[in-house]
Amino acid sequence: MPSRKHIAMIGSTGPSHIYPSLEIIRELVARGHRVTYAIGEPLVGLVADTGAEPVAHPTILPPSKEAIWSENPIDAKRVFLDEAIAAFGHLTAYYDEDPPSLLLFDIGGMGGPLLGKRYGIPAVRLSPTHVAWKGFEHEPDMAKVIEFMYNSPSGKDFLAVLERWLTDNGVQQEGVDWLTDPGECLSLIPKAMQPCADRIPSSVRFVGPCLAPARLADRSWTPPASGKRVLLVSFGTTYNDKLEIYRACVDAFTGSDWHVVMVVGQHVDPAELGPLPDSFEVHRSVSQLAVLAAASAFVTHAGMGSCTEALWFGVPMVAVPQAADQPRNAATLVELGVGKHLPAEEVTAPALRSAVTEMADSPEVAARLAELSAQARAQGGIDKAVAAIEAYLE
Repeated sequence: MPSRKHIAMIGSTGPSHIYPSLEIIRELVARGHRVTYAIGEPLVGLVADTGAEPVAHPTILPPSKEAIWSENPIDAKRVFLDEAIAAFGHLTAYYDEDPPSLLLFDIGGMGGPLLGKRYGIPAVRLSPTHVAWKGFEHEPDMAKVIEFMYNSPSGKDFLAVLERWLTDNGVQQEGVDWLTDPGECLSLIPKAMQPCADRIPSSVRFVGPCLAPARLADRSWTPPASGKRVLLVSFGTTYNDKLEIYRACVDAFTGSDWHVVMVVGQHVDPAELGPLPDSFEVHRSVSQLAVLAAASAFVTHAGMGSCTEALWFGVPMVAVPQAADQPRNAATLVELGVGKHLPAEEVTAPALRSAVTEMADSPEVAARLAELSAQARAQGGIDKAVAAIEAYLE
């Protein structure tokens, strides 16, 4: 193992961006490395629990739900860019006095590559979602976003701000190229979830999901004594204000042979669902891995974290995507034969019941899930990721 080194992680102030790589950070600390972690002040506690030293900065994240999920495809990117620019002065002030030997960064930690160039050290992306592949710009959805970026007023302004920031920090590169180049990268997803994996640059290493052993062992939730099959319904931590979908689930599975675990987050009052039968339980949050370990189906927004965890446990999915990478993930689940895409505007009680039954009762889906679960677990995970990081130190 390399001697003790200072490794800096440039994070993004959103839980879904922190959890996928958190165990990598914990293991680096356990192996004797000094890890500093740049993060917005509200999530310092989440980072400090690993033993890393938080480098706290003010944050504009998490933004309002409306800002992240606007129909304008540039809005989410602009929020992350503004966050990175606002935090950059805090990071240079700290790291100029205490430079690291290696930089790690989240896809939302956009200052990471610039700090790498500033200090002349490697900067390695820890990607919790898919990365751009050769020819991705020709895919219709991607081409639409890129065209919008070049031609819309908000897109042009975004690129102007980004490229000015790059130039000010010694990088002469078009903004779109800079955004889509994965560079040195560790992919933390099941390889099966990466579109066109055979066209990914060799600088990207697939190390697979890095799920925390403590989370995998968590049994704070236990299956029902009724013996009914378990259906998990959850739309993640951000875009979960889905009262009409939750009500459709109640209508679909009341009186059925399913035990439904519904996670509604902080935006929905469970009382708005009305009286529920004993076969339903509603939570604001729950140990998702504990439920998935016993689940026979999962109604999900198809966020990459949820897709990864469901594949780990071999649980078939009904995907109701909202935004960001979710539509692409839903399409991948369909291509893999382990999920059904149900657009939000088509969600009704009969449609939900039919989709869940189709996925949960199919021997072909079960067989394919068993293959993908085994593949995800065999990718290497935490040990492989840390070994790759230590190789950069050498």
